[in-house]
Amino acid sequence: MRRALALAARGRGFVSPNPMVGAVVVRDGNIIGEGWHHQFGGDHAEVDAIRHAGEFARGAELYVNLEPCSHHGKTPPCTDLIIRSGIKKVLIGMPDPNPLVNGQGIAVLKQHGIVVQTGILESECKKLNEVFIKFITSHKPFVVFKYAMTLDGKIATVNNASRWITGEESRKIVHRLRSGLSSVLVGVNTVVYDDPLLNVRLIGRKRKSPIKIIADSSLRIPLDAQALVNDPQLCLVATTEKADKNKVIEIRRRGSQVLICPEKENRVDLPYLFSALGRMDIDGILLEGGSTLAFSALQDGLVDKVVAFIAPKMLGGASAPTPVGGAGIGAMENAMNLFTMRVRKIGADLMIEGYLK
Repeated sequence: MRRALALAARGRGFVSPNPMVGAVVVRDGNIIGEGWHHQFGGDHAEVDAIRHAGEFARGAELYVNLEPCSHHGKTPPCTDLIIRSGIKKVLIGMPDPNPLVNGQGIAVLKQHGIVVQTGILESECKKLNEVFIKFITSHKPFVVFKYAMTLDGKIATVNNASRWITGEESRKIVHRLRSGLSSVLVGVNTVVYDDPLLNVRLIGRKRKSPIKIIADSSLRIPLDAQALVNDPQLCLVATTEKADKNKVIEIRRRGSQVLICPEKENRVDLPYLFSALGRMDIDGILLEGGSTLAFSALQDGLVDKVVAFIAPKMLGGASAPTPVGGAGIGAMENAMNLFTMRVRKIGADLMIEGYLK
């Protein structure tokens, strides 16, 4: 199952909004076939693995981290192939939470005399597909709030200079985070001050950059911003009725999308925006700032996971920006706590991961 999980992870950033799935065919204690879901719309992991095993699959065991599908989607049901191949036992990491499957694949296999065992490394399987699990059960994107700060809690200097707080190793991890989620979200101030590309810059296998989403209630985004003009990946600007109608037309003319959202406290209504993104099949969001946008998302209970990088530097400055701004919380007992935390040293930096729900 660990091998199946490792194979499944190769699909990160390529299979969304489908889950990452790996499969291993074992006969007499030896691996005779393995595969994974390579890209959205392509063959499922079970098909890939059984094809590699060929006729030796008959009488063998199949390990797969997610319950095989039993319905017609973009591809035929995997259960049909498993039955035809003569696999005698299927070991499954976790049931598929997709309502179209949700135990039906297991039931079909058992009905055809195949031995099924479930719950193999189930917690690891759930963590791998945490984005898929939330999206398929709620139709809302899984939100990761990422930031990098100095030891004294600053994300930039008093002059808004922010390159670079963390080291190269940490920045590579950020690009892997981007490549694994279908969208990246920033506020307009981040665009005005930093003019980020918001793409993926990794050496090796060509990766799809995330959809760029800019929250900009008054449509202050410069028309020459790199996020709009320097990358073929789609950019969506979320604004409100306050936006200049001529500028909306101009942004759309240049190939980006504009989504008019309701206002909430004079800003883009984030719950509305995130629900709309879910309806667009955007299953994951990497929230990268700024501080006011971050507090709004946290306050509205929209953030699922936090990934923080802390660099061994200090900047000082009462006016230097911090990762989370906004109105703030008045009482310590109302603080938003992280759970299931993990701390790692990345080069000279610390990386902290934790969940809010």
